[in-house]
Amino acid sequence: MNHLLDHIAQQLSAYFNQSIKIINCKEVFGGDINKTFHLQTNMGSFFLKLNNGTLNDIFEKEFTGLQLLLQTKTIQIPEPVLYGRFENKIFLITEFIKEGNQPKNFWQIFAYQLAALHKHSNDQFGLSIDNYIGSVHQQNNFCKTWSEFYATQRIMPLIQLAFNQDKCSKQDVQLAEKLRGRFEILFPQEYPALIHGDLWSGNFMCTENGQPVIYDPAVYYGNREMDIAMSLLFGGFDKSFYDHYNEAFLLQPQWKERVKLCQLYPLLVHLILFGRHYYGSVMDVIKRY
Repeated sequence: MNHLLDHIAQQLSAYFNQSIKIINCKEVFGGDINKTFHLQTNMGSFFLKLNNGTLNDIFEKEFTGLQLLLQTKTIQIPEPVLYGRFENKIFLITEFIKEGNQPKNFWQIFAYQLAALHKHSNDQFGLSIDNYIGSVHQQNNFCKTWSEFYATQRIMPLIQLAFNQDKCSKQDVQLAEKLRGRFEILFPQEYPALIHGDLWSGNFMCTENGQPVIYDPAVYYGNREMDIAMSLLFGGFDKSFYDHYNEAFLLQPQWKERVKLCQLYPLLVHLILFGRHYYGSVMDVIKRY
């Protein structure tokens, strides 16, 4: 670890064009995929993510996603500093943000800022690069309609991967094929929105000055209902969040009826990452629609 920290200090020194010394490195606990650390230096604090390098480009893609979100100037993001490789490790360094207490109007601020992010659009659904959601490869080939994108870039690749991993049957794949044929009827027309892509309760926090921060993105231009549905998947945000979001950027009629349909993608991701515990939830959604 000491050799790695020496290397990171050299990289930071080159980046900032001044001598950076790492004074302390303390592990902090967060996600399942990476080890994370608070780096204290003579120039302030940084956040370090570390991985054993099996997914060589995962931090490069995350760096690009953070930059894309940051450029919108809509909601706070940990500013990406640099990424790299040392021996058998890959690393990502970002701004370190201290956590604070949520003010009374936190959910209103968060909802308005997320709505502002979602107003950043594109002429097609997708992204110029593929990236990751967790450690699952996320393909982002451009499509003209959301129904085509959700079918060809999200649901069918993952149901096929689940089948290849013996986590679902051929009959389950056929049921998913039937469902994909209904996407055009089930989803209303929407402009592509720049979305976080993995917006669950573990991927945001409140700063010391009461502002929301989102991180660990899986960005692309998609249907903004994906972010809303993801926020409802594991516990959900405060109810007022959804009211305030609709004030700022009205969701399409019957959006609540499509929440489970939008949750099918993250449920498939969890089936692939964590196994058959999620099989029932996946098949419930496929059969429901």
